[in-house]
Amino acid sequence: MLFSSLTFLFGFLPILLILYFILKKRKYKNIVLLIFSLIFYAWGEPKYIFLMLSTILIVYIFGILIDKFDKENKKILKKISLIICIILVLGSLIFFKYSNFLIENVNLAFKAKIKLLNIVMPIGISFYTFQILSYIIDLYNKKIKLQKNYFSLALYVSLFPQLIAGPIVRYETVEEEIDNRKETKEDVISGTKRFIIGLSKKVIIANQMALLADLIFNKHNGAYGTTIIWLGTFAYTLQIYFDFSGYSDMAIGLGKIFGFHFLENFDYPYISKSVTEFWRRWHISLSTWFRDYVYIPLGGNRVNKFKWIRNIILVWLLTGLWHGAAWNFIIWGMYYGLLLLFEKLFFDRILKKLPTIINWLYTFIIVMIGWMIFRSNSLNELLLFIKTMFVYKQTDWLTILADNLSTFNALMFVLPAFILSFPILKKIKEKYSGKTIYIILTNILLLMLFIMCIVYLTSSSYNPFIYFRF
Repeated sequence: MLFSSLTFLFGFLPILLILYFILKKRKYKNIVLLIFSLIFYAWGEPKYIFLMLSTILIVYIFGILIDKFDKENKKILKKISLIICIILVLGSLIFFKYSNFLIENVNLAFKAKIKLLNIVMPIGISFYTFQILSYIIDLYNKKIKLQKNYFSLALYVSLFPQLIAGPIVRYETVEEEIDNRKETKEDVISGTKRFIIGLSKKVIIANQMALLADLIFNKHNGAYGTTIIWLGTFAYTLQIYFDFSGYSDMAIGLGKIFGFHFLENFDYPYISKSVTEFWRRWHISLSTWFRDYVYIPLGGNRVNKFKWIRNIILVWLLTGLWHGAAWNFIIWGMYYGLLLLFEKLFFDRILKKLPTIINWLYTFIIVMIGWMIFRSNSLNELLLFIKTMFVYKQTDWLTILADNLSTFNALMFVLPAFILSFPILKKIKEKYSGKTIYIILTNILLLMLFIMCIVYLTSSSYNPFIYFRF
């Protein structure tokens, strides 16, 4: 089920809100929230709900074992329990996400004829797997307490606002709120507003940018020229930001309505003046997860230079693989790993001496090229795109416009989308948020945006969130 669907907006969510808020006891509220979260997940592929619940059960059992062995001071058994649990949980992710990728490459390398497995990757498996791993690892490191109630642990993992596409919520963030949160009128109002902002990002902006991006990436036949390839890449750069940050806004907003306070996942990444800064602002929950559970345990930067380089390369190789079982994702991960090393070892000193606008332009172009790698459908297409971007080729705009006139109506959204990717509205809010006229105008604008979203959803098709496939 999608947040940006009429079924969710006028069916699922209103029914859940009514049932949830008429109940008084926290126990019953949690039961309703868990049931609806499972319905939300099962809506698209019900069979995989048993996989998720089984994975939660595995972690629940091993969590009890780790806690037991810790109290009995049996360190070896405690460590073995953690290792087995991680292997089982990651094994599920690897099987569903990477099996066919491995088979394809074995067939290619050795001219074998191994049949591909008839499996479909469960939606959101990468997200809920990382959440589960953060719980069991933090429990092992005594950062959190054991969750003795299986259903409370299941609620944490399956909580529908963040289940499918994040943000990756760590157990420590909501540990107390699972059983002791308090819903307030202020949070409900604030959460509703945040949800509408996220919905607007997705429906009004991201979906329009998708029309332009798909024109290039889905219909490219080698005939397109340099300028339209750059336009498509620029459109996708805006699409993925408004699509994913819009989902995060909706998740955070919905969480607030139900008394949960998730951490921010985006901080205007396109204002960054270096690649390092960009990854402090983009998909924060994933970046910090790899930092805390992979990079730092490997030694981080507190090791010799060779091991430090190894750590960064490994983290970015895993980051690329996390996003998908395809070579373009591996290349994308390595692209950023090498760029970050280049910045930290050499270029950072130069960047500090350059004008701010040069730093920003350098970073934005690097990020755009990164998204082109990320979005490419094949290695051949990727190479063709790179060649066309940097070896000028004329674009036949008349032919393209004649064939795709309706698609190019989306061009009018490009400039507003670009402007809104900067913290202009945030600065206006900081300056005028206490004024009555600002509050009134903001409420009117949000109502208008919500109506526009409904009009768009009823009059046209919409694409799924990009990060659903991860």
